[in-house]
Amino acid sequence: MASEELARKLQRRLRRVEADEPEPAPHAAPAPEPVPAPPVPAASADAELSAQLSRRLDIHEGAARPRRCRVFNPYTEFPEFSRRLIKDLESMFKRYDAGRDGYIDLMELKLMMEKLGAPQTHLGLKGMIKEVDEDFDGKLSLREFLLIFHKAAAGELQEDSGLMALAKLSEIDVALEGVKGAKDFFEAKVQALSSASKFEAELKAEQEERKREEEERRVRRAAFRELKAAFST
Repeated sequence: MASEELARKLQRRLRRVEADEPEPAPHAAPAPEPVPAPPVPAASADAELSAQLSRRLDIHEGAARPRRCRVFNPYTEFPEFSRRLIKDLESMFKRYDAGRDGYIDLMELKLMMEKLGAPQTHLGLKGMIKEVDEDFDGKLSLREFLLIFHKAAAGELQEDSGLMALAKLSEIDVALEGVKGAKDFFEAKVQALSSASKFEAELKAEQEERKREEEERRVRRAAFRELKAAFST
């Protein structure tokens, strides 16, 4: 019986070879059925809105990524300000930038407000910075500092806010305009010269002022040399 069974297997194998059929593997396990991939959820209609709300929340909490730095030109970004006014505000900014890093941080702003006679609480100082902090770094750049005075001129600051106190109590003499507030002061500055000729006129005035100062120094040096020569004889 065993020999007959072996003979039948050999015959079947021979027929497969002749027919060029592949021989099935003995005891081959059935191929596993492919596991279906989990369905990919369709994009929600409000996904973009959710991302925007998350971004706004990050900005509100101070966790948003700062913007990239770019070249800042105060004369082109604040054309309503005169050159003299921008220079005065820049000098004020540098005076309170104790760290000389180009920023006024929380402690430097605290010292500034104390010297101006309008001390603020810690939360008040943070609120002042937050109102103009465009890059969310928790300190004031020169552009953001000038933005305070821009907002004051445009009437965008609350009358009892810390930023308005800074604008009114700064070394910029609003009394020359009748003590009518920072807004009237800046508007008077803007109306003083037409926008077309203002820059050229102020630049010429600066050059003449430098020449006058240099002439005064030359006269003082000459007088000192004469005085020194008189004592030497």
